[in-house]
Amino acid sequence: MADHKSSETALYAPVKRFLEAQGYEVKAEIGPADIVALRGDEAPLIVELKTGFSLSLVHQAIERQKITDQVYVAAPAGKGMRGRKALVKNRTLCRRLGLGLISVRLRDGHVFVHCDPAPYRPRQSAQKKKLLLAEFAKRAGDPNVGGATRVKLMTAYRQDALRCLSFLSKEGATKAAIVAKACNVELARRIMADNHYGWFARVATGIYDLTPEGTKALALYADDIKALASSRDL
Repeated sequence: MADHKSSETALYAPVKRFLEAQGYEVKAEIGPADIVALRGDEAPLIVELKTGFSLSLVHQAIERQKITDQVYVAAPAGKGMRGRKALVKNRTLCRRLGLGLISVRLRDGHVFVHCDPAPYRPRQSAQKKKLLLAEFAKRAGDPNVGGATRVKLMTAYRQDALRCLSFLSKEGATKAAIVAKACNVELARRIMADNHYGWFARVATGIYDLTPEGTKALALYADDIKALASSRDL
């Protein structure tokens, strides 16, 4: 297997040819930079080469921004769906950092420029902000641990479902309108009808009761139900 340095040098010739076709004079290993290209009176252009897109490559490129704004990172082109997904994420990162991104198809030396260095101001989504603030406002307490993965998060929706679950466990089959009013859950009917967690069963028009899964959930979420009750939110 070729070592990393050999793979990095394989990127040099295609990138050099590409830049020379754009009118640059190109030289390798100038100071700390893998590639430096000059064209007329323009600011120097620097390209950092790596066998794969990595945090180390990004760190190097950020250091080169102390020399010039025209900094690119270059790595071999990825393959398949995994490569395409990685490219989307890497391009987004480079744009946010003001870096250019180049990939090289090693089998034929074709160079792809995915983005050029430029100041970046991310576009904020008003809808995503609205949803985030709504979830924050609706969620009772702070039932999750930040950074947790592969666990079922306690969302405001799940808390509303638990309110309905607790009410039905005490009152039995009940009209959805009564559940909604008693639990202060405006969407109680939809939550029970959609039944995402398998806890509810419609026993008559507009009337719901617990399923066996719902009964099991009472024990599984006993602490969460107790926390909702103690916050006077149930």
